[in-house]
Amino acid sequence: MDSYVSSHLQKYYKNPDKTKRDVQNLLQHYRGLQPKVETFVFNDGASKQLLCLGGTIPVHYKGSDYNIPVALWLLETHPINAPMVFVRPTSDMRLRISKHVDHNGKVYMPYLHVWSANESDLVALVQVMIIIFGEQPPVYSVAGQPQTNPTAGYPGSLAGYPPYPTSATAYPPATPYPPYPPVNGPSSNYPAYSGAYPPYPATPGAITASVYPPYPTSTGVPSTQSTGTISEDHIRASLLSAVEDKVRRRLSEIFAQAQAEIETLKKTENELRMGQSKLEDLGRRLDQEQSEVERSIASLRERHAELEDSLGKLKSQDANFDVDEAVVTTAPIYRQLLNAYAEEAATEDAIYYLGEGLRRGVIELDVFLKNVRSLSRKQFMLRALMERCRQQAGLSA
Repeated sequence: MDSYVSSHLQKYYKNPDKTKRDVQNLLQHYRGLQPKVETFVFNDGASKQLLCLGGTIPVHYKGSDYNIPVALWLLETHPINAPMVFVRPTSDMRLRISKHVDHNGKVYMPYLHVWSANESDLVALVQVMIIIFGEQPPVYSVAGQPQTNPTAGYPGSLAGYPPYPTSATAYPPATPYPPYPPVNGPSSNYPAYSGAYPPYPATPGAITASVYPPYPTSTGVPSTQSTGTISEDHIRASLLSAVEDKVRRRLSEIFAQAQAEIETLKKTENELRMGQSKLEDLGRRLDQEQSEVERSIASLRERHAELEDSLGKLKSQDANFDVDEAVVTTAPIYRQLLNAYAEEAATEDAIYYLGEGLRRGVIELDVFLKNVRSLSRKQFMLRALMERCRQQAGLSA
């Protein structure tokens, strides 16, 4: 790569280092290509100085090797956007229009449609072109014209290969691929294509005519109806169909697996959202309980302070005081209820100690029975009095 090309890359290309590495790698594998800086004219008349890799690539077709003249135009956003690829037929060649090559020589391939800045490169692009052109050559020789060296316009190209195929009917034309995405997206400032295709750069021997000779029909591929045998083209088509079916099944499996994973993730998301709601409710309840606990602690501290104050007052007073006067009722019925309760409790204790005296042999059985009968009658009357007092005072039983 000369200094002019290198300086052009550094000055105008957005990723000069990646572009240079990609170009150098391609030139190491295919020495029939040479880098040049040429003018590319777009559909709207705008022109740009772009790096063009022009020359020939070796293609093996029906047992012979041919040099196919091509030109790879690298946009200034390379490798973000795919390059523009053209077939450059010489004066003794004609384009074979197919689904891969249009009437201007522009090349359409699935590899260009799925071009990726991180996974695609020029070497792989040329290898795909060699495979596709080996099945369906993009050019053929014009009968009755002298054969010239197709590589004469590109120094360093391969030579010594047999002439190109002389028929354009080996493969009938098919519907071309749709154009790959325009290069004037967010990462490019090129104008969009308007449906036509840009002209070739001004190079010696370029084809400029738009009318081509009709295809002869006498040298087509033999069919099974005329020969009774299966040709290589049928075998190739069968293999391609089998590979397509296998890829389709594999894609279906991957899609089904991805759908299952998505459903699982959605279910997990719903569970997480429900768990989040429960946690938020639990947090709110904990905040409420914490507030209640804080209020209860404050109330207990107030009661504790009151008890401490009362205890201090009791300690400062004289210890000799009447216990019966420690509790003062607010009404006579409460006083009567309190006295009946105290007397009933004392009666209960008296009966207990009479039993203990009988058990230990301190008193006789007849004395025990006589006193227990009297105390039990008294206890019954006291309990009846307490019940009547509670009813009159409106207290619960």
